[in-house]
Amino acid sequence: MNIKKSEKLSFECETGNYHTFCPISCVAWLYQKIEDSFFLVIGTKTCGYFLQNALGVMIFAEPRYAMAELEEGDISAQLNDYQELKRLCLQIKRDRNPSVIFWIGTCTTEIIKMDLEGIGPKLELEINVPIVVARANGLDYAFTQGEDTVLSALVQKTTNFQQIQSKSENPLIIFGSLPNLVVNQLNLELKNQNILINGWLPAQRYSELPTINQNNFVCGVNPFLSRTATTLIRRRKCKLITAPFPIGPDGTRAWIEKICSVYNIKPKGLEIREQQIWETLKPYSKLISGKSVFFMGDNLLEISLARFLINCGMIVYEIGIPYLDQRYQSAELKLLEETCKKKSVMLPRIVEKPDNYNQIERIRALQPDLVITGMAHANPLEARGIATKWSVEFTFAQIHGFTNAQDILELITRPLRRNPSLLELGWSQFSTKY
Repeated sequence: MNIKKSEKLSFECETGNYHTFCPISCVAWLYQKIEDSFFLVIGTKTCGYFLQNALGVMIFAEPRYAMAELEEGDISAQLNDYQELKRLCLQIKRDRNPSVIFWIGTCTTEIIKMDLEGIGPKLELEINVPIVVARANGLDYAFTQGEDTVLSALVQKTTNFQQIQSKSENPLIIFGSLPNLVVNQLNLELKNQNILINGWLPAQRYSELPTINQNNFVCGVNPFLSRTATTLIRRRKCKLITAPFPIGPDGTRAWIEKICSVYNIKPKGLEIREQQIWETLKPYSKLISGKSVFFMGDNLLEISLARFLINCGMIVYEIGIPYLDQRYQSAELKLLEETCKKKSVMLPRIVEKPDNYNQIERIRALQPDLVITGMAHANPLEARGIATKWSVEFTFAQIHGFTNAQDILELITRPLRRNPSLLELGWSQFSTKY
């Protein structure tokens, strides 16, 4: 297959299916992030089996989530939805006493038109516990968009929380769920630039959520939070800082610089900070320089990861992505374009909602060194001699900020280091492709 060089990024849409993880799996990191919460997933036994398999390793920690399994009586409207949910929520309140209960709607609740948004406000007044309703069904959303729908619902719920005092007239709120260690790292990086954060969405506790007022500056840390960004702009009249995302040293520097520019602060020491990180990444860069990678599309982190890998010396043939909000990711797309020009490499093809059959044909023709894909396609590609990496691993790994760039390259280089080792052991499966 001939790859044509173009001067500008090209965008295509193949209207294929969402071949991604189910978005209800977002409860895995959100129930841990919001420590005084309880997540109630409302769906069928299939949803329960999925959560058991996806999150079962955490069952010994008594996780703060549960399944409300819909039976035939629920689906055929023979049971009273309000009374059933009330019974469950009262049990949750009695056993766990959470500060907030999240209802996560699934595909089934969409199909049978269960009025969760209507039931929730009435029930929370009766049981005196806030209820946040979020739709995270696989019919409408890709994997990581489950978090987006939850945070968007949370934005609409936040009204009278205690505001963390800030010296700034237009305090900054960062949105996106990250491990506490990474949150502290980014807080410190901004503090070094004399920028104080008014709060994070979500916070560690529901009661610690910052007040979201008109004219607050807000900035996201993940590219899959476009619905949350839109809600902040339209419902709360906030000012969105459109910046590249803090993934890789290049993205982190650009993220901080954009926030500094909004506050008329001249950033200090960022060039040296970024260069120091690049020096630590050289052993990995030597392994992947000149290697090619193909993103099939799964978690909406693809554009940010591709930009970083291009800066590391890789060639990106195609960026498949389940959903692309070009306005929310405009700064990231611009940085991707600038990175390709700086490195004198071709601009990758960007395919929204890719058709997997067509992608397999392109992979067969292009013969990339690495394919980043969902778990469903990894084994079939490996059987044909194509090295793969699960995209879901980047979702659960710590990849944000300066200091975590090495973790990204550790994941990327692992299959490239593994397969030659298998060849040395005489495993001929990897000697031929297709």
